[in-house]
Amino acid sequence: MELLEGTVRPYAWGSRTHIAALLGEPVPSPHPEAELWLGAHHDAPSRLVERTGGSTLLQALAEDPDGTFGAGRAERWQGRFPFLLKVLAADEPLSLQTHPSAEQAAAGFAREESTGVARSAPERNYRDPLPKPEILCALEEFHALAGFRDASVTVRLLRALDVDCLAHHTELLAAQPDPDGLRALFTTWITLPQRTVDQLVPALLDACVRLAKTPGSPGAHGGEFERDVRTLLDLGERYPGDAGVLAALLLNRVVLAEGECLFQPAGSPHAYLSGCGIELMANSDNVLRAGLTPKHVDVPELLRILDFRCGPPPAIQPRVEGPRAVFTAPSEHFRLVRLDVGPDDGPVDLGIDGPRIVLVVRGDAELRAGGGRTVALTRGRAVWAPAADGAVTVEAGPGRALVFAAGDGWTADANSGGADIGDGDIGSVGGAD
Repeated sequence: MELLEGTVRPYAWGSRTHIAALLGEPVPSPHPEAELWLGAHHDAPSRLVERTGGSTLLQALAEDPDGTFGAGRAERWQGRFPFLLKVLAADEPLSLQTHPSAEQAAAGFAREESTGVARSAPERNYRDPLPKPEILCALEEFHALAGFRDASVTVRLLRALDVDCLAHHTELLAAQPDPDGLRALFTTWITLPQRTVDQLVPALLDACVRLAKTPGSPGAHGGEFERDVRTLLDLGERYPGDAGVLAALLLNRVVLAEGECLFQPAGSPHAYLSGCGIELMANSDNVLRAGLTPKHVDVPELLRILDFRCGPPPAIQPRVEGPRAVFTAPSEHFRLVRLDVGPDDGPVDLGIDGPRIVLVVRGDAELRAGGGRTVALTRGRAVWAPAADGAVTVEAGPGRALVFAAGDGWTADANSGGADIGDGDIGSVGGAD
Protein backbone atom coordinates (compact mmCIF):
# COMPACT_ATOMS: atom_id res chain seq x y z
CA MET A 1 0.00 0.00 0.00
CA GLU A 2 1.54 3.29 -1.12
CA LEU A 3 0.56 6.96 -1.03
CA LEU A 4 -0.72 8.11 -4.40
CA GLU A 5 -0.74 11.64 -5.85
CA GLY A 6 -3.20 12.35 -8.64
CA THR A 7 -3.15 14.86 -11.48
CA VAL A 8 -5.51 17.85 -11.69
CA ARG A 9 -6.92 18.55 -15.16
CA PRO A 10 -7.64 22.28 -15.72
CA TYR A 11 -10.50 22.16 -18.24
CA ALA A 12 -12.43 25.38 -18.73
CA TRP A 13 -15.72 23.98 -17.39
CA GLY A 14 -14.16 23.11 -14.03
CA SER A 15 -14.61 24.56 -10.55
CA ARG A 16 -12.28 26.95 -8.73
CA THR A 17 -13.35 25.64 -5.32
CA HIS A 18 -14.20 21.93 -5.07
CA ILE A 19 -10.92 20.22 -5.94
CA ALA A 20 -8.79 22.94 -4.37
CA ALA A 21 -10.68 22.58 -1.09
CA LEU A 22 -10.42 18.78 -1.23
CA LEU A 23 -6.65 18.96 -1.66
CA GLY A 24 -6.17 21.64 0.97
CA GLU A 25 -5.05 24.24 -1.58
CA PRO A 26 -5.97 27.96 -1.59
CA VAL A 27 -9.56 28.68 -2.58
CA PRO A 28 -10.40 29.92 -5.13
CA SER A 29 -7.82 28.27 -7.35
CA PRO A 30 -6.06 30.48 -9.94
CA HIS A 31 -7.76 28.60 -12.80
CA PRO A 32 -10.67 26.15 -13.18
CA GLU A 33 -9.92 22.63 -11.91
CA ALA A 34 -12.23 20.12 -13.56
CA GLU A 35 -10.96 16.64 -12.69
CA LEU A 36 -8.56 14.95 -10.30
CA TRP A 37 -7.27 11.77 -11.97
CA LEU A 38 -6.20 8.78 -9.88
CA GLY A 39 -4.94 5.83 -11.90
CA ALA A 40 -2.55 4.70 -14.59
CA HIS A 41 -3.87 6.57 -17.63
CA HIS A 42 -1.04 7.11 -20.11
CA ASP A 43 -1.78 10.85 -20.37
CA ALA A 44 -1.58 11.53 -16.63
CA PRO A 45 -0.47 8.56 -14.50
CA SER A 46 -0.58 9.11 -10.74
CA ARG A 47 2.68 9.43 -8.86
CA LEU A 48 3.78 7.01 -6.13
CA VAL A 49 4.84 9.55 -3.52
CA GLU A 50 7.22 7.41 -1.49
CA ARG A 51 9.30 6.22 -4.41
CA THR A 52 12.28 8.20 -5.62
CA GLY A 53 12.72 9.47 -9.15
CA GLY A 54 9.10 10.38 -9.83
CA SER A 55 7.90 6.79 -10.25
CA THR A 56 4.31 6.44 -11.45
CA LEU A 57 1.63 3.82 -11.06
CA LEU A 58 1.98 3.11 -14.77
CA GLN A 59 5.63 2.15 -14.24
CA ALA A 60 4.79 0.04 -11.19
CA LEU A 61 2.31 -2.00 -13.23
CA ALA A 62 4.94 -2.75 -15.85
CA GLU A 63 7.48 -3.79 -13.22
CA ASP A 64 5.25 -6.26 -11.34
CA PRO A 65 2.06 -7.16 -13.21
CA ASP A 66 1.37 -10.31 -11.17
CA GLY A 67 1.73 -8.55 -7.82
CA THR A 68 -0.30 -5.61 -9.08
CA PHE A 69 -3.23 -7.42 -10.67
CA GLY A 70 -3.23 -10.80 -8.89
CA ALA A 71 -3.99 -14.29 -10.16
CA GLY A 72 -5.87 -14.28 -13.45
CA ARG A 73 -6.19 -10.52 -13.66
CA ALA A 74 -2.69 -9.96 -15.09
CA GLU A 75 -3.63 -12.10 -18.08
CA ARG A 76 -7.08 -10.55 -18.42
CA TRP A 77 -5.89 -6.96 -18.40
CA GLN A 78 -2.69 -7.50 -20.38
CA GLY A 79 -0.78 -4.83 -18.47
CA ARG A 80 -3.39 -2.08 -18.94
CA PHE A 81 -4.97 -0.77 -15.76
CA PRO A 82 -8.73 -1.42 -16.11
CA PHE A 83 -10.22 1.69 -14.49
CA LEU A 84 -9.68 5.40 -13.89
CA LEU A 85 -10.96 7.07 -10.72
CA LYS A 86 -11.75 10.79 -10.86
CA VAL A 87 -13.12 13.59 -8.76
CA LEU A 88 -15.21 15.59 -11.26
CA ALA A 89 -16.16 19.19 -10.43
CA ALA A 90 -18.28 21.01 -13.02
CA ASP A 91 -19.26 24.67 -12.78
CA GLU A 92 -20.35 24.68 -16.45
CA PRO A 93 -21.89 22.02 -18.72
CA LEU A 94 -19.70 19.44 -20.41
CA SER A 95 -20.21 18.43 -24.04
CA LEU A 96 -23.12 16.17 -25.04
CA GLN A 97 -21.50 12.80 -25.73
CA THR A 98 -21.69 9.02 -25.76
CA HIS A 99 -19.29 6.10 -25.61
CA PRO A 100 -18.96 2.91 -27.69
CA SER A 101 -19.40 -0.70 -26.60
CA ALA A 102 -16.44 -3.08 -26.47
CA GLU A 103 -17.21 -4.46 -29.92
CA GLN A 104 -17.76 -1.00 -31.45
CA ALA A 105 -14.55 0.34 -29.90
CA ALA A 106 -12.45 -2.58 -31.15
CA ALA A 107 -13.86 -2.32 -34.68
CA GLY A 108 -13.61 1.47 -34.79
CA PHE A 109 -10.03 1.50 -33.51
CA ALA A 110 -8.97 -1.11 -36.08
CA ARG A 111 -10.68 0.84 -38.86
CA GLU A 112 -9.01 4.15 -37.99
CA GLU A 113 -5.63 2.47 -37.51
CA SER A 114 -5.91 0.90 -40.98
CA THR A 115 -6.78 4.22 -42.61
CA GLY A 116 -3.85 6.00 -40.95
CA VAL A 117 -5.73 8.58 -38.87
CA ALA A 118 -3.27 9.89 -36.29
CA ARG A 119 -4.29 9.02 -32.74
CA SER A 120 -3.86 12.67 -31.76
CA ALA A 121 -5.92 13.98 -34.70
CA PRO A 122 -8.97 16.04 -33.64
CA GLU A 123 -11.17 14.03 -36.01
CA ARG A 124 -10.11 10.72 -34.45
CA ASN A 125 -13.02 8.90 -32.73
CA TYR A 126 -11.28 5.81 -31.33
CA ARG A 127 -7.97 6.40 -29.56
CA ASP A 128 -7.86 2.87 -28.13
CA PRO A 129 -9.77 -0.40 -28.69
CA LEU A 130 -11.66 -0.28 -25.38
CA PRO A 131 -15.17 0.62 -24.23
CA LYS A 132 -15.77 3.48 -21.81
CA PRO A 133 -18.72 2.78 -19.52
CA GLU A 134 -18.76 5.04 -16.49
CA ILE A 135 -20.57 5.81 -13.25
CA LEU A 136 -20.83 9.00 -11.23
CA CYS A 137 -21.58 9.04 -7.50
CA ALA A 138 -22.66 12.48 -6.30
CA LEU A 139 -20.76 14.23 -3.51
CA GLU A 140 -23.43 16.97 -3.47
CA GLU A 141 -26.51 17.77 -5.52
CA PHE A 142 -25.43 16.97 -9.08
CA HIS A 143 -27.21 17.90 -12.32
CA ALA A 144 -26.99 16.06 -15.64
CA LEU A 145 -28.68 15.12 -18.88
CA ALA A 146 -28.71 11.35 -19.30
CA GLY A 147 -30.39 9.03 -21.79
CA PHE A 148 -33.40 9.63 -24.01
CA ARG A 149 -36.50 10.35 -21.94
CA ASP A 150 -39.80 8.66 -22.71
CA ALA A 151 -40.86 10.06 -26.07
CA SER A 152 -44.42 10.77 -24.93
CA VAL A 153 -43.04 13.07 -22.21
CA THR A 154 -40.91 14.87 -24.81
CA VAL A 155 -44.03 15.38 -26.92
CA ARG A 156 -45.72 17.05 -23.91
CA LEU A 157 -42.72 19.36 -23.49
CA LEU A 158 -42.64 20.27 -27.19
CA ARG A 159 -46.38 20.98 -27.21
CA ALA A 160 -46.06 23.14 -24.09
CA LEU A 161 -43.28 25.15 -25.78
CA ASP A 162 -45.47 25.52 -28.86
CA VAL A 163 -42.72 26.62 -31.28
CA ASP A 164 -44.24 27.12 -34.75
CA CYS A 165 -41.14 26.02 -36.64
CA LEU A 166 -40.92 22.83 -34.54
CA ALA A 167 -44.62 21.92 -34.81
CA HIS A 168 -44.08 19.49 -37.69
CA HIS A 169 -41.26 17.75 -35.79
CA THR A 170 -43.44 17.53 -32.68
CA GLU A 171 -46.25 15.79 -34.52
CA LEU A 172 -43.88 13.36 -36.23
CA LEU A 173 -42.66 12.24 -32.80
CA ALA A 174 -46.24 12.15 -31.48
CA ALA A 175 -47.13 9.79 -34.32
CA GLN A 176 -44.21 7.50 -33.43
CA PRO A 177 -43.29 7.97 -29.74
CA ASP A 178 -40.71 5.19 -29.62
CA PRO A 179 -36.96 4.67 -30.26
CA ASP A 180 -37.47 4.76 -34.02
CA GLY A 181 -39.30 8.07 -33.77
CA LEU A 182 -36.54 9.47 -31.55
CA ARG A 183 -33.89 8.31 -34.00
CA ALA A 184 -35.71 10.02 -36.87
CA LEU A 185 -36.11 13.30 -34.99
CA PHE A 186 -32.58 13.34 -33.57
CA THR A 187 -31.14 12.56 -37.00
CA THR A 188 -33.17 15.39 -38.53
CA TRP A 189 -31.97 17.91 -35.96
CA ILE A 190 -28.32 16.91 -35.91
CA THR A 191 -28.08 17.12 -39.71
CA LEU A 192 -29.91 20.42 -40.21
CA PRO A 193 -28.12 23.13 -42.21
CA GLN A 194 -26.52 25.70 -39.92
CA ARG A 195 -28.76 28.48 -41.23
CA THR A 196 -31.81 26.45 -40.11
CA VAL A 197 -30.32 25.77 -36.67
CA ASP A 198 -29.67 29.49 -36.37
CA GLN A 199 -33.41 30.06 -36.80
CA LEU A 200 -34.71 27.20 -34.67
CA VAL A 201 -32.59 27.69 -31.55
CA PRO A 202 -33.56 31.36 -30.95
CA ALA A 203 -37.21 30.49 -31.55
CA LEU A 204 -36.90 27.68 -29.00
CA LEU A 205 -35.28 29.98 -26.45
CA ASP A 206 -38.00 32.61 -26.91
CA ALA A 207 -40.57 29.90 -26.21
CA CYS A 208 -38.66 28.85 -23.08
CA VAL A 209 -38.71 32.42 -21.77
CA ARG A 210 -42.43 32.70 -22.49
CA LEU A 211 -43.20 29.40 -20.76
CA ALA A 212 -41.03 30.21 -17.73
CA LYS A 213 -42.84 33.55 -17.25
CA THR A 214 -46.36 32.14 -17.58
CA PRO A 215 -47.75 31.42 -14.09
CA GLY A 216 -49.05 27.87 -13.74
CA SER A 217 -47.42 26.66 -16.97
CA PRO A 218 -45.36 23.43 -17.09
CA GLY A 219 -42.22 25.54 -17.47
CA ALA A 220 -42.88 27.96 -14.64
CA HIS A 221 -41.68 27.63 -11.06
CA GLY A 222 -42.76 24.26 -9.70
CA GLY A 223 -43.92 23.03 -13.12
CA GLU A 224 -43.13 19.65 -14.64
CA PHE A 225 -40.59 21.11 -17.06
CA GLU A 226 -39.15 23.97 -15.00
CA ARG A 227 -35.63 22.50 -14.91
CA ASP A 228 -35.75 21.49 -18.58
CA VAL A 229 -36.68 25.02 -19.63
CA ARG A 230 -33.98 26.64 -17.49
CA THR A 231 -31.39 24.19 -18.78
CA LEU A 232 -32.30 24.91 -22.40
CA LEU A 233 -31.96 28.64 -21.75
CA ASP A 234 -28.56 28.13 -20.14
CA LEU A 235 -27.29 25.89 -22.95
CA GLY A 236 -28.64 28.22 -25.62
CA GLU A 237 -26.76 31.14 -24.07
CA ARG A 238 -23.52 29.19 -23.76
CA TYR A 239 -23.69 27.45 -27.15
CA PRO A 240 -25.58 29.71 -29.60
CA GLY A 241 -26.20 28.05 -32.93
CA ASP A 242 -25.37 24.55 -31.62
CA ALA A 243 -27.69 21.71 -32.65
CA GLY A 244 -26.92 20.11 -29.30
CA VAL A 245 -29.35 22.58 -27.73
CA LEU A 246 -32.13 20.96 -29.77
CA ALA A 247 -30.86 17.48 -28.87
CA ALA A 248 -31.03 18.38 -25.16
CA LEU A 249 -34.82 18.60 -25.58
CA LEU A 250 -34.90 14.81 -25.94
CA LEU A 251 -32.94 13.82 -22.83
CA ASN A 252 -33.76 13.11 -19.20
CA ARG A 253 -32.97 16.03 -16.89
CA VAL A 254 -31.45 14.39 -13.82
CA VAL A 255 -30.79 15.60 -10.28
CA LEU A 256 -28.69 13.31 -8.08
CA ALA A 257 -28.67 13.65 -4.31
CA GLU A 258 -25.44 12.99 -2.42
CA GLY A 259 -24.66 9.27 -2.53
CA GLU A 260 -26.81 8.54 -5.61
CA CYS A 261 -24.99 6.94 -8.52
CA LEU A 262 -25.72 7.34 -12.24
CA PHE A 263 -24.56 4.78 -14.82
CA GLN A 264 -23.64 5.67 -18.40
CA PRO A 265 -23.77 2.51 -20.54
CA ALA A 266 -22.53 2.28 -24.10
CA GLY A 267 -24.58 4.39 -26.49
CA SER A 268 -26.28 6.50 -23.83
CA PRO A 269 -26.18 10.25 -24.63
CA HIS A 270 -25.26 12.37 -21.61
CA ALA A 271 -23.91 15.72 -20.49
CA TYR A 272 -22.90 16.61 -16.94
CA LEU A 273 -24.21 20.09 -16.13
CA SER A 274 -23.00 21.06 -12.66
CA GLY A 275 -21.89 19.64 -9.34
CA CYS A 276 -19.13 17.52 -7.84
CA GLY A 277 -18.92 13.75 -7.80
CA ILE A 278 -16.75 10.67 -7.87
CA GLU A 279 -16.49 9.37 -11.43
CA LEU A 280 -15.24 5.86 -12.16
CA MET A 281 -14.79 4.59 -15.69
CA ALA A 282 -13.03 2.12 -17.90
CA ASN A 283 -9.52 3.37 -18.69
CA SER A 284 -10.32 4.57 -22.21
CA ASP A 285 -10.36 7.79 -24.27
CA ASN A 286 -13.17 6.90 -26.66
CA VAL A 287 -15.76 9.70 -26.87
CA LEU A 288 -18.31 10.40 -29.61
CA ARG A 289 -19.56 13.97 -29.24
CA ALA A 290 -23.05 15.07 -30.20
CA GLY A 291 -22.95 18.80 -29.53
CA LEU A 292 -22.48 21.58 -26.95
CA THR A 293 -18.84 21.75 -27.97
CA PRO A 294 -16.59 23.31 -30.61
CA LYS A 295 -14.86 19.91 -30.96
CA HIS A 296 -15.30 17.45 -33.81
CA VAL A 297 -18.73 15.81 -34.22
CA ASP A 298 -18.75 12.75 -36.50
CA VAL A 299 -22.47 12.57 -37.23
CA PRO A 300 -22.56 9.24 -39.18
CA GLU A 301 -20.51 7.44 -36.52
CA LEU A 302 -22.50 9.06 -33.72
CA LEU A 303 -25.77 7.84 -35.22
CA ARG A 304 -24.33 4.34 -35.51
CA ILE A 305 -23.29 4.29 -31.84
CA LEU A 306 -26.25 5.99 -30.11
CA ASP A 307 -28.79 3.85 -28.29
CA PHE A 308 -32.24 5.37 -28.82
CA ARG A 309 -34.05 3.26 -26.27
CA CYS A 310 -35.92 5.61 -23.98
CA GLY A 311 -36.97 5.70 -20.36
CA PRO A 312 -35.63 6.78 -16.96
CA PRO A 313 -31.85 7.16 -16.73
CA PRO A 314 -30.12 4.09 -15.25
CA ALA A 315 -28.89 4.33 -11.69
CA ILE A 316 -26.76 1.86 -9.77
CA GLN A 317 -28.57 0.71 -6.63
CA PRO A 318 -25.87 -0.16 -4.08
CA ARG A 319 -25.61 -3.24 -1.97
CA VAL A 320 -25.54 -1.75 1.53
CA GLU A 321 -23.66 -3.61 4.24
CA GLY A 322 -23.54 -1.42 7.34
CA PRO A 323 -21.28 1.58 6.63
CA ARG A 324 -20.28 0.13 3.25
CA ALA A 325 -22.21 0.67 0.00
CA VAL A 326 -21.01 -1.33 -3.02
CA PHE A 327 -21.91 0.00 -6.48
CA THR A 328 -21.50 -2.80 -9.03
CA ALA A 329 -22.03 -1.70 -12.63
CA PRO A 330 -22.62 -4.12 -15.53
CA SER A 331 -18.96 -3.83 -16.52
CA GLU A 332 -15.96 -5.91 -15.56
CA HIS A 333 -13.74 -2.82 -15.67
CA PHE A 334 -14.70 -1.26 -12.35
CA ARG A 335 -16.51 -1.44 -9.03
CA LEU A 336 -17.00 1.42 -6.57
CA VAL A 337 -17.28 1.21 -2.78
CA ARG A 338 -18.50 4.13 -0.64
CA LEU A 339 -17.68 3.89 3.05
CA ASP A 340 -19.30 6.28 5.53
CA VAL A 341 -17.39 5.17 8.61
CA GLY A 342 -17.71 6.35 12.20
CA PRO A 343 -15.41 5.80 15.19
CA ASP A 344 -17.75 3.13 16.60
CA ASP A 345 -17.74 1.04 13.41
CA GLY A 346 -14.25 -0.32 14.03
CA PRO A 347 -12.17 -1.54 11.06
CA VAL A 348 -14.35 -1.99 7.96
CA ASP A 349 -13.17 -4.22 5.11
CA LEU A 350 -13.18 -2.55 1.69
CA GLY A 351 -14.93 -5.60 0.31
CA ILE A 352 -13.00 -5.66 -2.97
CA ASP A 353 -9.84 -7.44 -4.02
CA GLY A 354 -7.41 -7.08 -6.90
CA PRO A 355 -5.84 -3.67 -7.66
CA ARG A 356 -7.45 -0.85 -5.64
CA ILE A 357 -7.29 2.92 -5.25
CA VAL A 358 -8.67 4.46 -2.05
CA LEU A 359 -9.48 8.17 -1.60
CA VAL A 360 -10.62 10.02 1.54
CA VAL A 361 -13.02 12.86 0.71
CA ARG A 362 -14.16 13.78 4.23
CA GLY A 363 -12.56 13.36 7.64
CA ASP A 364 -9.55 11.23 8.53
CA ALA A 365 -9.08 7.49 8.11
CA GLU A 366 -6.54 4.80 8.89
CA LEU A 367 -6.02 2.04 6.34
CA ARG A 368 -4.46 -1.31 7.16
CA ALA A 369 -3.34 -3.81 4.53
CA GLY A 370 -3.18 -7.57 4.94
CA GLY A 371 0.60 -7.39 5.13
CA GLY A 372 0.34 -5.26 8.25
CA ARG A 373 1.20 -1.81 6.91
CA THR A 374 -0.91 1.03 8.25
CA VAL A 375 -1.39 4.38 6.49
CA ALA A 376 -3.15 7.40 8.00
CA LEU A 377 -4.99 9.52 5.43
CA THR A 378 -6.42 13.00 5.77
CA ARG A 379 -9.01 14.56 3.48
CA GLY A 380 -7.97 14.57 -0.20
CA ARG A 381 -5.25 11.92 0.20
CA ALA A 382 -5.20 8.59 -1.63
CA VAL A 383 -3.40 5.26 -1.59
CA TRP A 384 -2.70 2.53 -4.08
CA ALA A 385 -3.14 -1.06 -2.86
CA PRO A 386 -2.04 -3.85 -5.23
CA ALA A 387 -3.61 -7.30 -5.19
CA ALA A 388 -0.59 -8.63 -3.32
CA ASP A 389 -1.57 -6.58 -0.25
CA GLY A 390 -4.58 -8.78 0.41
CA ALA A 391 -7.55 -7.41 2.35
CA VAL A 392 -7.59 -3.72 3.25
CA THR A 393 -9.59 -2.28 6.15
CA VAL A 394 -10.62 1.30 6.91
CA GLU A 395 -11.06 2.82 10.37
CA ALA A 396 -12.33 6.35 11.00
CA GLY A 397 -10.37 8.95 12.89
CA PRO A 398 -11.86 11.09 15.69
CA GLY A 399 -14.99 11.87 13.64
CA ARG A 400 -16.75 10.30 10.68
CA ALA A 401 -14.88 9.63 7.46
CA LEU A 402 -16.21 9.36 3.91
CA VAL A 403 -13.98 7.12 1.83
CA PHE A 404 -14.24 5.84 -1.74
CA ALA A 405 -12.46 2.74 -3.01
CA ALA A 406 -12.24 1.66 -6.65
CA GLY A 407 -11.42 -1.79 -7.95
CA ASP A 408 -12.17 -3.79 -11.05
CA GLY A 409 -15.33 -5.84 -11.47
CA TRP A 410 -13.58 -8.89 -12.87
CA THR A 411 -14.32 -12.36 -11.55
CA ALA A 412 -12.40 -15.53 -12.27
CA ASP A 413 -15.43 -17.30 -13.76
CA ALA A 414 -16.21 -14.42 -16.16
CA ASN A 415 -16.07 -15.42 -19.79
CA SER A 416 -16.76 -12.15 -21.51
CA GLY A 417 -14.08 -11.90 -24.15
CA GLY A 418 -13.79 -8.22 -23.28
CA ALA A 419 -17.50 -7.42 -23.40
CA ASP A 420 -19.14 -5.33 -20.71
CA ILE A 421 -20.49 -7.65 -18.02
CA GLY A 422 -21.38 -7.60 -14.36
CA ASP A 423 -24.12 -8.11 -11.80
CA GLY A 424 -25.04 -4.51 -11.14
CA ASP A 425 -28.49 -3.70 -9.79
CA ILE A 426 -29.79 -1.13 -12.26
CA GLY A 427 -32.71 1.05 -11.28
CA SER A 428 -33.68 4.61 -12.08
CA VAL A 429 -32.78 8.00 -10.63
CA GLY A 430 -35.50 9.41 -8.46
CA GLY A 431 -34.62 12.99 -9.37
CA ALA A 432 -35.17 12.64 -13.11
CA ASP A 433 -37.63 15.14 -14.56
